[in-house]
Order: sequence, then C-alpha cells, then structure tokens
Amino acid sequence: MIKSNSQENTLLVGFPSNGLVGTFAISYMINSLKMRQIGEIEVPNLPSTLFVENGEILAPIRVYNRKNIFVIISDVPFNQFLAEGFAHALHEFCKKNTIKKIIIVSGMETSNPEKKPPKIFGLVTHSTLENTLYKNEIPKFLDGSIFGTDAAIISVFRKTKIPALVLYAECHPFFPDPEASIVAIETLAGILDVKIDIQDIKNKIDKLRIQHRKLMEETIRTLQQQQDRQGRTPQIYR
Repeated sequence: MIKSNSQENTLLVGFPSNGLVGTFAISYMINSLKMRQIGEIEVPNLPSTLFVENGEILAPIRVYNRKNIFVIISDVPFNQFLAEGFAHALHEFCKKNTIKKIIIVSGMETSNPEKKPPKIFGLVTHSTLENTLYKNEIPKFLDGSIFGTDAAIISVFRKTKIPALVLYAECHPFFPDPEASIVAIETLAGILDVKIDIQDIKNKIDKLRIQHRKLMEETIRTLQQQQDRQGRTPQIYR
C-alpha cells in the first residue's frame, strides 16, 4: 500500500549484482505495490534477449510505475561497456519523467561466518540526500572501491542535478541472498513511506535460491570479467 503524501517522482533501480540483491528487492517491490509496466529501456549493443513468463513476452529491461514511484529493473547483468549505456539511458529517462531522486539497490560482498543479520549501508551523490540516511538510520558507506554497473550509474548522476542514493546490503557474493534482499526491501519501504509485507519472500527463500542459480552464475562471470580487467575484488569491499 502506498500511503506517502509526497508528490516527488522517485526512480528505483535494480539489476543483477552480488547476491542478486537488487533483482530480488526491486522485483518484490513491483509485485507488492502492484505496479504496472509502462515501457521498456533500450541499451545500445545489448544482445537480443527476451524472457517468457506465463506466456507473456518480456523485455530484459522494463519500466514500471505506480503514482509517483517509478521502477527500472534489468534481468540481465551488464559488462563495463553495457553498464555505461544503461547509466545514460537511466539519466535520459529521469530527465523525460521529471525524476527528483534515484535509489539504486545493490549487494555488498561480505564474510559473515557468525550468520549475523545483514547490515545495509548508503552512499549518496548529493548532500541533499544526507538527511534521508539520517532519518532512516542508514550508516554511510565510508571506505572501499566501486566498479561495474554501480560505478557507471554513480559516475553519471554525480555530475547531474538529480541526486542518487545507493543502498548496499551485505550479502553472499556467490549465491542468491534473499535474506539480504529482505533488509533492502524493509529499508526501501521506510524511505518511501510505503507498507510492504515481507512474509511471502520469507516463505520462498529456499525456492528463490534454486530458481535463480543460473542468473547468479551469469552475474558472477560478468563481475569476474570486470575484476580481471581492473585487478580488484568484485563490486565493493570493506
């Protein structure tokens, strides 16, 4: 249920990354808020790919909307060159739809041998979003390296007037991590002032891990290619 009185247009973005956190979290938001698809996003040089779900043909990068909340979700991971095209496509979409802020959900590789609940960290491109971190008690991401799709989006938006917030949930780097996604969903719900029931994703955790193993393998290969080119640990590290 959307109960926010704010009329400020906000864009949520999710794509395959560590733990598939963005993919799980954003797709769950789409379903929970009963958002409707309003379009597709084209990225130059993206290989022709389509998905079929319940007999319906779906593009790999889709746009959804309900009231003042817009969503762009990708079902395919991006290499370095496609990531730049995706970031510019996001910016063009924001300009055309008067988006006032963008929130990206991603995963942060972590070692968690004690099985503690995942933490979430925030990174903002503009000081105008610092208060969002404070109000929602989100600690800032302070040290580390960012590359790949995250870095491409941040690089574009930090040079524009549209502020971006990146939510990094601690997650397992090599397996789908629905638990980390739950933390991201709850954080997003707080920021947007919407009510989200997370019981359904809790009930399907094991099923989600099995269903998305192939996408996780493809994502790991993409991140590994980026690591080999840049000589760094994939995604983000602390």
